[in-house]
Amino acid sequence: MNEAIAIKNKVATIQEDEEIEVEEPESLVDWKTIWKPLAIIAAVFLAFFWLPIDSSRFTGAVIESLALAKWYAQEHVLLCLVPAFFIAGAISVFVSQAAVMKYLGAGANKVMSYGVASVSGTILAVCSCTVLPLFAGIWKRGAGLGPAIAFLYSGPAINVLAIVLTARILGPEIGLARAVGAVVFSVVIGLIMHLLFRKEEQAKAEAALHMPEQEVERPLWQNVVYFAVMVGILVSATWGKPDESVGLWHAIYSVKWMVTGFFAIVFGVLLVKWFHVKAYKVVAAAAAVLVLAVIFPHEPLIAFSAGIIALVLLLTTTRGETESWFLSTWDFAKLITPLLFGGVLIAGLLLGRPGSEGLIPSRWVAGLVGGNSLGANLFSSVVGAFMYFATLTEVPILDGLIGAGMGQGPALALLLAALAAHLVRQSALQRRAREIQRLSEKREQALEQKLGSEAELAVLTPRQKEVLQLMAEGHPTKEIAERLGVSIKTVEAHRANLMDRLDIHDVPGLVRLAVRSNLVSQYD
Repeated sequence: MNEAIAIKNKVATIQEDEEIEVEEPESLVDWKTIWKPLAIIAAVFLAFFWLPIDSSRFTGAVIESLALAKWYAQEHVLLCLVPAFFIAGAISVFVSQAAVMKYLGAGANKVMSYGVASVSGTILAVCSCTVLPLFAGIWKRGAGLGPAIAFLYSGPAINVLAIVLTARILGPEIGLARAVGAVVFSVVIGLIMHLLFRKEEQAKAEAALHMPEQEVERPLWQNVVYFAVMVGILVSATWGKPDESVGLWHAIYSVKWMVTGFFAIVFGVLLVKWFHVKAYKVVAAAAAVLVLAVIFPHEPLIAFSAGIIALVLLLTTTRGETESWFLSTWDFAKLITPLLFGGVLIAGLLLGRPGSEGLIPSRWVAGLVGGNSLGANLFSSVVGAFMYFATLTEVPILDGLIGAGMGQGPALALLLAALAAHLVRQSALQRRAREIQRLSEKREQALEQKLGSEAELAVLTPRQKEVLQLMAEGHPTKEIAERLGVSIKTVEAHRANLMDRLDIHDVPGLVRLAVRSNLVSQYD
């Protein structure tokens, strides 16, 4: 009897358990993180699945895209882009951050900072891709985002060669309008970017108050001479062949490599005198370049490429600041080069090379930019944003378009858009803007949680925390070295390790972290 009751109770218990709703375990599939890469994979698959390889226009556009990239690599990278990378790396390492903050910083006088930034490109004969590493260099050294954007916009359009050639071929009205328009638009766009990221800019200005005083390793006149020589190499090596075989421009072109060689010799002397590179290394490098120039007189790129390789060897085999120069140059190169080639490929695919066809028929462009209507100006601006022009090549191209019926208004719109807002630079600018936005969000989140800073400092050694604290308190490098009983080079090494571990690559960022984590007082 008791056993029957027990069995009955057990059956009832089992039935009750079955009626209880069992909670399902949490899914291991996180669609929030999966859908984006999955969508990209699906889009790439569908693009290849329906690839119109039977279309002559598509295959022609692909060939044009590759041809434009080939031309870009042959004619533009070695002579223009690589020297610009070295100049940008030098700006990042050797230009005093305090000097940049004084004239272009987020807390500097707006009239001075935007005025200097908007006209400083006058001395450079650079195209809009070459100015990218220079923009990154001054921005990294502490320039406000607004002035840096103003320099980025106006630089390619207002160099002396571009203004003179534009006025000579397209007329003085377009030449003057191009210069004035580039300066005005650069200031307006810079102010807009400053307003969009005003929180980050305000934090940058406040952090500048905590910046330690930096020792000046060499006087200002030496830096001026040093950068002037590098700019001289860049300008002389990229000097284009004029249409006419007489005149000043042709005379300069005929001796461009002699001028480049002269600047290279002066540059080698500066490396020995001011950067402590061994003289025998510089002499050996110069001899190798000279031999190649004599053996291949009609292929100057061979000797120029050898000079670039020799410079890399000189910088990387000399300990100290030259290594920092190379590493900074490499950072710019690996960040910007993929964006540039991607932009060139897209530009070639859509519009082709000058005189050739891309996916967008050239007759459409010619039909839409004729005259001087509002629609023609608008369309010219939009098309210009997708076009790539190397240094000064836009002038003869526009001369041909104007001869075919293009209005002067659309021509000016195309000049300003193509030189200052084409797809390559927009891609890099958007990437930089996203980085700034992510940085701002990360900082705000750390402030709200009050835990992010402590977690970041947990990766530091006690000595690194001590160096960080002294830096944030405003002590110069020499004084920190004396307090800790170490060399200046050791303090600089600690600072470099701090930036690597914390993924913060400027002194204001380190100071803000020290303040947030209560390592120092905000009012110290």
